[in-house]
Amino acid sequence: EVQLQASGGGLVQAGRSLRLSCQTSGFTFDDYAIAWFRVAPGKEREGVSCISNSLRSTWYSDSVKSRFSVSSDNAKNTVYLQMNSLKPEDTGVYYCAAARWIVGGLWDLAREYHAWGQGTQLTVSS
Repeated sequence: EVQLQASGGGLVQAGRSLRLSCQTSGFTFDDYAIAWFRVAPGKEREGVSCISNSLRSTWYSDSVKSRFSVSSDNAKNTVYLQMNSLKPEDTGVYYCAAARWIVGGLWDLAREYHAWGQGTQLTVSS
């Protein structure tokens, strides 16, 4: 069974940093792309970042590309999202998701991902 679990969220002040973790199991880690999505209050789901070990590539949304960094620990089957210089607009529920194959230009489309973890809440105060 493919399983993912996001964790590491919390309440932080604007300008501070936080790291989210996505622990995975039940599949061959290197064969999948793992993405981060977020849902802000009253807004639609937004792709934040993605990492593909097979493609040796990463992607970021324009709003976070200079502040966030995605990485993986293959030995632990875990993907991380390092978030720096946090802003109040980063507030939301963050989810990680897995896709067996991803086309680079479609990484931020939720429908491309077949497995989702439970979200973790991030709140950034002014």
